[in-house]
Amino acid sequence: MKSDTVSDSASAPLLSDLGGSCTDVEANASEKLSIDDMLSKYVGDFGRAQLVHFVIVSLAWSLEGLHTFATIFADRVPEWQCRPSVNLWSPSNSTLGASAGPLNMECSPSSSICSMDPSLWEWVGGKGVSIVSEWGLFCGDEYKVGLAQSAFFVGAFVGAGIFGHFSDSFAGRKGTLFLACVCTALSGLATASVHSYWVYVGIRWLTGATCSGIGLSSFVLATEPIGPSKRGQVGMSAFYFFSFGIMTLPVFAYFSTSWRHLYFVTSIPALLYCTLVVPTIWESPRWFLVQGRIKDAMEVLGAFAKRNGRNPIPEGAVLEIENEEASKSVALESIDVSEDYSPKASGTLLMVLRNPATRSRMLIMVVIWFLTAVVYYGITLNVVNLGTNLYIGVFLNAIIEWPAFVITAAVLDRFGRRSMLVSAMVLSGLCCLAGSVLYIEDGANTGSSDGLRDLFPNLTPVGSQSYRESVILWYSSLGAGIGVYKVLRIICSTVGIFGMAGTYNLIYIYASELFPTVVRNAALGLLTQASGIGSIIAPVVVVSGRFNSALPFATFGIMAILGGVLSLGLPETLHKPMFETLEGLERSEKGVMTN
Repeated sequence: MKSDTVSDSASAPLLSDLGGSCTDVEANASEKLSIDDMLSKYVGDFGRAQLVHFVIVSLAWSLEGLHTFATIFADRVPEWQCRPSVNLWSPSNSTLGASAGPLNMECSPSSSICSMDPSLWEWVGGKGVSIVSEWGLFCGDEYKVGLAQSAFFVGAFVGAGIFGHFSDSFAGRKGTLFLACVCTALSGLATASVHSYWVYVGIRWLTGATCSGIGLSSFVLATEPIGPSKRGQVGMSAFYFFSFGIMTLPVFAYFSTSWRHLYFVTSIPALLYCTLVVPTIWESPRWFLVQGRIKDAMEVLGAFAKRNGRNPIPEGAVLEIENEEASKSVALESIDVSEDYSPKASGTLLMVLRNPATRSRMLIMVVIWFLTAVVYYGITLNVVNLGTNLYIGVFLNAIIEWPAFVITAAVLDRFGRRSMLVSAMVLSGLCCLAGSVLYIEDGANTGSSDGLRDLFPNLTPVGSQSYRESVILWYSSLGAGIGVYKVLRIICSTVGIFGMAGTYNLIYIYASELFPTVVRNAALGLLTQASGIGSIIAPVVVVSGRFNSALPFATFGIMAILGGVLSLGLPETLHKPMFETLEGLERSEKGVMTN
């Protein structure tokens, strides 16, 4: 999509009535300012205009949250019940293990549906309640459920790079956001109409590819007009909207009669957003600047200044890019308002890797994003598997991230990005390691008591008691009770999620400050790809718990601590300017940044 030009005031009614004409300026400029300097001195780092812009743009995050986690309900294993004509057993979601012999002709809640004749039982709510019931994804086909979810993240892996390139090049931040929202809505509606499992997998892949562009473009578009003193704290607030989207998902699911209905209703908000909201927002002035559209960049800044109650930007002000020589700086007075010209600044990821100032940053951040995704999604899956009510569980998993966001944002500008990242990852890692040590193998996953026998080798079962029952009764007699270990593991898991939620919140704003405007979206796109790979691997780590219950927590703990150690190799960006070009960043690293 071709991005709208900001000079058309009708395309941005929320920030209309621009203040201060950029015409009739003096021949000689009195100031040469970067966008950060212009924001701090004349526009305001974070005023009413930026607040409205930030909220409206960040609402797109809720759309990504809806489409990413809709599979929790659409792909779930629904409850089943014995048919009324057979007996009156209540609904059950008992094991779906494969049959190991002739079909059982009796129905009971403790039975496996794979071992019973299909005529004896039925799905509660009908076959259309989820893809598992509609397409028979059980009794040996359970892997297909995970395959569909993996396809989504594989699509996100591909789409992040594609939309990152679009955003940095011809489409711009606003155009990319519009395109991603439209494609996500259409793919969601297409998902609701498919009648084949493999077509479903393919469309979920497409949804992942388009959905990844929503968060990527909206985050950059929302934070780039914010000044350096408020950028970190405000930028991290974008993730409240992602969690908000997840919080609303149980509401959509509760009132949906089938998985098709769920995908349909969760696609409507994206359609409304791209048609009613996106046309009301401005394009990023930073993107205009690196594209050489100085007039449009100044027009956006002038609009923000007026909405913030500031005086018009002085006519002698000069908006420049760091890599331009002083003699080549483009002053407003040298620009004919009928023209829109400035030397373009461009960059690629290859240039990032070739540049010493950014190469180490990129390599370290790729690893950190990968580790963060594995640990975050892995711990989250373990919490869901506690067996709580699905609707309440999804809501609590989302809302528990808010305290992490609040605390991280409150102390971010006091302690800095690097120290906060190290602290959050190490905290999560230590809690995971503690959880692995506290884990008492109860034989639930393996069906054996070997883990308990290793812990209590001298305990002999009494009478008809099983070895597990003997251990529980013996430990309970000490007054502590076996539930203490469960509570401690839940606390470790919760604090682990708390730390990783804060980490996920932090690495976005940290990465956006580590890389210059010309490659910022492309860099975030690559980092999002690394995160996507981690999200695909996370379920594999969780499955390893079937063989050793302590292994997932131990793996997550080691990964989180490793990420914290690697973070020490990154530079601090607190109160540092956001550079527009690689050349400006490199000169700053060398300590010879020009005025």
